[in-house]
Amino acid sequence: MRAALALAVALLVGACSSLAATPPASRPQGGAAIARAAKSLLGTPYHFGGADAAGFDCSGLARYVHERVGVAIPRTAAEQQRAAHPVPLGHLAPGDLVFFRIRSRGIDHVGVYAGGGRFIHAPRKGVAVRYGDLSAGSFYARRLVSAGRFWDGGMRPPSPR
Repeated sequence: MRAALALAVALLVGACSSLAATPPASRPQGGAAIARAAKSLLGTPYHFGGADAAGFDCSGLARYVHERVGVAIPRTAAEQQRAAHPVPLGHLAPGDLVFFRIRSRGIDHVGVYAGGGRFIHAPRKGVAVRYGDLSAGSFYARRLVSAGRFWDGGMRPPSPR
């Protein structure tokens, strides 16, 4: 029994250290991997404060999918926006984060850009993770404030604050 436990711990430590040893900048297609991770979570329930596959809020979803590719980001949408490398809205790429002002004066919502003018987000209680639309005049397009990036994509990601 002790030998089995020791083997399991050794395998777990080895797996974690190999992920941590690979810097995000060396991972190919970081943004695409983040967008794929977000897509795999479509239909997951909304859960305020949630940051795992049992349920997400918007910033928990963003943080979770970044962690899947080894990139640590802050917890709240406002913190994520402040820490991200700014991306001009005309240069969005899959995996970028899009930041919104929905109900407050500050940033209070975030989604993961999926491409084609769509993003993946955990909108609110009672609504599962789904696509949102950034087309001209849409609810989210009118509330879009900025975009940012943590994955490499030709720039060095900032350290989380």
